[in-house]
Amino acid sequence: MTANPLTLWTGLAMKTGEMMLASAQVINHRTGRIAAAGSSPNSRDRREFALMGREKVAAASESAQAVAARMLNLNQQMGAIAFNHLIAGAAGIMSVATARTIAQSSKAQAEFMRDTMSSSAKAASQLTDSVARIAHHGLKPVHSRATANAKRLAKHKK
Repeated sequence: MTANPLTLWTGLAMKTGEMMLASAQVINHRTGRIAAAGSSPNSRDRREFALMGREKVAAASESAQAVAARMLNLNQQMGAIAFNHLIAGAAGIMSVATARTIAQSSKAQAEFMRDTMSSSAKAASQLTDSVARIAHHGLKPVHSRATANAKRLAKHKK
């Protein structure tokens, strides 16, 4: 079932904004910490700096996996939509071709055009919804780590 596209895309924009704000806070904290540690960071700093690297790799990997899995699904969905359009188009053309009168032909053409336009709009809406959902899933690992780090690091003094 398709959701309101405005809701989907607005939600994505809000999550992206939250992630960007949290990332800025984390970068500010860690940059200050790296500068303060200098060439000989203490054990707490070394743990934090190692965690920083591991988290980036893990978040990027999880994000890529989430997007790849959903892109496979989207590819299958698009294939099914294209096949259904092909079958419906062939049926529409046959109804126009087999009309016995000009009135029947005109009616068949009008129905064919209406059905084609309607199904194309529905397919475009489904595609837009799917892309927004894929983006949500791709953003989720990065967002969750950035916001968790911002909260955790806000408790600690640089």
